[in-house]
Amino acid sequence: MLNRITQPLSRLVERYLPDPYIFVCLLTMLVLALASMFTPTTPTEALSIWGQGFWNLLQFAMQMLLILVCGYMLASTRPCVMALNKLATFARTPAQAIMLVTLVAMLASWLNWGFGLVVGALFAKALARQVAVDYRLLVASAYSGFIVWHGGLAGSVPLTIATPGHFAEAQIGILDAGQTLFAPFNLLILGTLFVVMPLLNRFMLPPTEAQIIVNPEKLVQPEPQSPPASPTPAERLEHSTLVGTLIGLLGCGYLLHYFFVAGGTLNLNSVIALFLFLAILLHRTPANVLNSLQEAIKGGAGIVIQFPFYAGIMAVMVKTGLAQQISSGFVEISTSTTLPLWSFLSAGLVNIFVPSGGGQWAVQAPIVIPAAQELGADIARVAMAVAWGDAWTNLIQPFWALPVLAIAGLKAKDIMGFCLVQLLVSGIVIALLLTLA
Repeated sequence: MLNRITQPLSRLVERYLPDPYIFVCLLTMLVLALASMFTPTTPTEALSIWGQGFWNLLQFAMQMLLILVCGYMLASTRPCVMALNKLATFARTPAQAIMLVTLVAMLASWLNWGFGLVVGALFAKALARQVAVDYRLLVASAYSGFIVWHGGLAGSVPLTIATPGHFAEAQIGILDAGQTLFAPFNLLILGTLFVVMPLLNRFMLPPTEAQIIVNPEKLVQPEPQSPPASPTPAERLEHSTLVGTLIGLLGCGYLLHYFFVAGGTLNLNSVIALFLFLAILLHRTPANVLNSLQEAIKGGAGIVIQFPFYAGIMAVMVKTGLAQQISSGFVEISTSTTLPLWSFLSAGLVNIFVPSGGGQWAVQAPIVIPAAQELGADIARVAMAVAWGDAWTNLIQPFWALPVLAIAGLKAKDIMGFCLVQLLVSGIVIALLLTLA
């Protein structure tokens, strides 16, 4: 039944969904027009805000590029290729491959969103080398695991409100993880999605004749480069296992101190460092590291060009008050019971324009917190509703799919037909459990 629905959706998306760069250009023009029409901001002021905000995500863009590059470099090491291939052998049929990649991606995303994006895409490639399965759905299934990230250990909203000194502490105090991440309602949402998403993806599997199978030879990782027969002094250094091992050990030593002595936690920078230093250590020689870097960097063009546009969009949404208007409209029709639902839906809508969990909480917290207090709603549940709304519409937001697509070698239109079905089903599950659980 589901595969009959997804096939026409996939064809529709393939025909009409443009490249993510075109999407962000159209989104830019739409946001500028909406801000000019529905806020006190003039077109000139909106354009100025957009231009000034264009560079606000440079650090974040570099972090995302490094997540992609370092994750690819790590996965191209011989031990990682062997481990992924070994895990992939547990899938003997296309259905098993789809369910396994979904579960692995969900678990990795629950631990850390950057880790989940990279691991899901790389494991999809490993499975495609083992099992003849529709590659589009395989990658879409890997990406669908990303939906649980904001209910997991690296969720920016629950971690923010659990941190002393956060900007809303005077209003709500400190809400620890027991009230948010490990609250019964959040664990129920997570548990339900861990069951529903693999089954949903499995039942979207197209008939054999309609599947698009990728030649496994195109997905094979390049072999490490052998040193030349008569190396120069420079080439000896480039192929030195001593240099590669020492640098890798230094970086890993720092990370051990960071996690176990300094009490550091998983965040974007620590995940990048973990990927990088493990890649250096496991590649063994600088030459192998540089060769894998050359392969990895090819997929980063979309991140480099598109993230500045999203930074401009976010600036317009926040500084003109457009995002606040969207959120306030939902809050005005809420009761104490339905506020989590409307907060979830409004967060999903705002996320299309402001694809950043931390940034979105900064926009919506000043609206949903007073509303929750006035209506007597559970503030922790409302905060998690915003978090889940942010994660939910990432399924159709090309911004976050870029690293996955770059690693997999696909375009957004290849997977978005499947993602639309995932969006609808997961949205119903989360909305019901936020309201009734």
